[in-house]
Amino acid sequence: MYSGGAARDAALLGERWRHVMLLWVGLGNPGAEYAKNRHNIGFMVLDRIADDHGFSPWRSKFQGHVSEGRFGSTRVMLLKPRTYMNDSGRSVGEAVRFHKLASDDVTVFHDELDLQPGKVRAKAGGGHAGHNGLRSIHAHIGQDYARVRVGIGHPGDKGRVLNHVLSDFAKSERDWVDDVSRGCSDGAPHLAEGDSAKFLNMVSLRTNPPRSGGAAGAPGKKTAERAAEKKTAKHVAESAEPDGRSALRKLVDKFR
Repeated sequence: MYSGGAARDAALLGERWRHVMLLWVGLGNPGAEYAKNRHNIGFMVLDRIADDHGFSPWRSKFQGHVSEGRFGSTRVMLLKPRTYMNDSGRSVGEAVRFHKLASDDVTVFHDELDLQPGKVRAKAGGGHAGHNGLRSIHAHIGQDYARVRVGIGHPGDKGRVLNHVLSDFAKSERDWVDDVSRGCSDGAPHLAEGDSAKFLNMVSLRTNPPRSGGAAGAPGKKTAERAAEKKTAKHVAESAEPDGRSALRKLVDKFR
C-alpha cells in the first residue's frame, strides 16, 4: 500500500504506460577514466538493460550514445549523454525535441548521495536536490520527468562529496553494484509499463535477502520465493487449531 507522496509518485509513474515511446537516460561522464566512478552508475544500469534485452548496438546521436529496443508494444530509447554530467540536459533536450516527447516520457537513472549504497527508489517529478546532472536536465525539459535513484551513500563531509562521486566503486561494493544493475534490468519491462512497484520488487529480489555468509546482495528470485513459501507454510501450521480426535474417530469421520 502507498500513502502520501509515495502514492502520488506511483500514480504519476503509472500514467506513462500509455506512451508508445519512452526515453531512459543514464547519467555519467564519458571516457574510460570515469567508467567505474560512482557518478556513472546510470551508465552502468543502461548498459546492463541493453545487454540483457537485446537492444540495438550503441550509436552516436543527440550528443550522446543511444540504443533502442522494445518491451511489448512500447519502444524504449536508452541515452547516455556525452556532454559530461553538468551539461547532461543539452543531450536530453535534443532527444526530447527531436522525438516530440513530453517530459514525463523521460526517466533518468542517476546516483543518489542521500540513499544508502545499493538502495533504489523511483520518483516522479520534484527538485534536483543539488545534483548537477538533474539541474541541467531541469533547465532543458522542466522537472516533470521520472527518476530512478540509486544510492551510493554520503561520505559524511560535504567537502569530500566531489572526490566521493568521482572515485571508482571499491572492490567490496562491486557485488551490490552488479546486483542493482541486474535488478533494474529484471524490472525494466515493468518500468516500461509504468508499474514502479513491480520494478522495485524485481530490484529487491536481486538485492535482498542477504546471500549465504551474510554478505549484502541477493541469492536470486527462486531462493526468495522458496523463503516466502516456507514462511507462509509455517504461518499456516502455527495458526491451525490442534485436532483432539482419536485415531479411531478420525477414521470414522473420514468415511461419514
